[in-house]
Amino acid sequence: MQRRQFLRLAAASAAVPALAAPERPNIVLIMADDMGWSDLGCYGSEIATPTLDRLAANGIRFTQFYNTARCCPTRASLLTGLYPHQAGIGHMMNDYGLPGYRGDLNKSCVTIAEVLKTAGYQTAMTGKWHVTPRSRADKGNWPLQRGFDRFFGTIDGAGSFYNPATLTRQNETIDPESKEFYYTDALGENAVAYIEEFSAKPDPFFLYMAFTAPHWPLHCPEETVAKYKDTYKDGWDALRQKRFAKQKKLGLVKTNWELTPRDSEVPAWENAPDKEWEARRMAVYAGMVDRLDRAVARVVRTLEQKKLLDNTLILFFADNGGCAEGMNAPPANQNPNTSIKPRTTRDGRPVRYGNTPDILPGPEDTYTSYATPWANASNTPFRMYKHWVHEGGISSPLVAHWPAVIKRRNAMSSEPSHLIDLMATCVDLAKAKYPASWKGERIHPMEGKSLEPVFRTGRRTPHEAIYWEHEGNQAIRMGQWKLVKVHKGEWELYDIEADRTELNNLAAAQPERVKAMAAKWEAWAQRANVAPWESWAQGKKNRKKG
Repeated sequence: MQRRQFLRLAAASAAVPALAAPERPNIVLIMADDMGWSDLGCYGSEIATPTLDRLAANGIRFTQFYNTARCCPTRASLLTGLYPHQAGIGHMMNDYGLPGYRGDLNKSCVTIAEVLKTAGYQTAMTGKWHVTPRSRADKGNWPLQRGFDRFFGTIDGAGSFYNPATLTRQNETIDPESKEFYYTDALGENAVAYIEEFSAKPDPFFLYMAFTAPHWPLHCPEETVAKYKDTYKDGWDALRQKRFAKQKKLGLVKTNWELTPRDSEVPAWENAPDKEWEARRMAVYAGMVDRLDRAVARVVRTLEQKKLLDNTLILFFADNGGCAEGMNAPPANQNPNTSIKPRTTRDGRPVRYGNTPDILPGPEDTYTSYATPWANASNTPFRMYKHWVHEGGISSPLVAHWPAVIKRRNAMSSEPSHLIDLMATCVDLAKAKYPASWKGERIHPMEGKSLEPVFRTGRRTPHEAIYWEHEGNQAIRMGQWKLVKVHKGEWELYDIEADRTELNNLAAAQPERVKAMAAKWEAWAQRANVAPWESWAQGKKNRKKG
């Protein structure tokens, strides 16, 4: 068993000096992949997420927490407390020859695990790494080389849930242990094993769980999918209305905000062909979220059994908004042994690719996505998706649970906050010292601000500004104002307090505000290694030509 294999590694690890103080919490960061803002029950969904709903009911739900709109940059930002371009990952895992777009964590940053280890924390990770190319032979940026004592997960960014590419324990790639292997379940199982190991020592621990669920492909055991067989038969229009109504009832959205119109590329449900297949796609997606919640439940139960839950900070969030991407088969010349898109299953059956009604998602021999219609519902009430920096692409649920400190139950926080704040929060609570240099290299100062005051009082001194850039899409948030644009488009200005669904563009009415905020964004872009999209896009073209 893989879990037993890892336990034998415990004796080989070097002991960290015990620096624990009773008031320092264990810290568990849990991240979903490609999950929309409304996909948890406590954020408006009909999907069964009882564990995360319970954590929210006994903690805080943040209503204005932000990510970076894409998986790799989000992971770089989360791990380092910097904007992703400062860590070298302004896009994906390709090297475009520009400081902000090297596709690999650079030497001007440190990870949360590296910093917390200096304060005596035990460190472990399960799940998706995706901040270094798998082709890097020295593994210099793999988890164990960036501060983690234990690692079970994948180096790549996506793949089969039944046979994940680059499945790794510690520094060695491995195969799934059984025919019943399901990646989401395995991440929960291994996280539990790490907690059991770490709880035997007096030192606090840091655990980072990075699920790939519910990122495509739509893979889920049939017994879970069956729970949602009839849930989506009324379609995406009805679902968006139901979720929006529930969000209003929960107090997540203001009653004067309007629900965004259905995406113009999506037909009305009454006109949609292949309704049964469409409902099946969303049922599998719901099952993946359901299964993720069950994995989190195993972790929470273990913390309770070990009497650690009270002084453990759990933060749950997502890496970007719902994903509208379609699904195509891998190129014929792509190496099937290194692709995140395999050609065959473990038992040799061909994998069927594509979003077509003849392929019912869920089993191992399928590779599909839920695409724009359901991503539009996942992001209720916002518009746009993963990739873009309108609210649908960058808004994340954030559930904070820490009974020893968070005394307000079922609380809401509208404090604008960002992934960059998580490093600052961890350093603050661990009583660690963020370094000015690391291994002889000068380190960028932290960009974030600790969330600890919000946990205790509900308020903190806000950011002067929060910034975004991804694929030429740009945004800046200052107080209630957000300036945003799609690549090659014009700046749009929104009053987020009055219109968070971004339907009333005030740019023409307030040109001076637009000018001032745009200038502030430009100054940040120069400071944070953000290059014009055309610069690194041309580098991408040159790479392909070469």
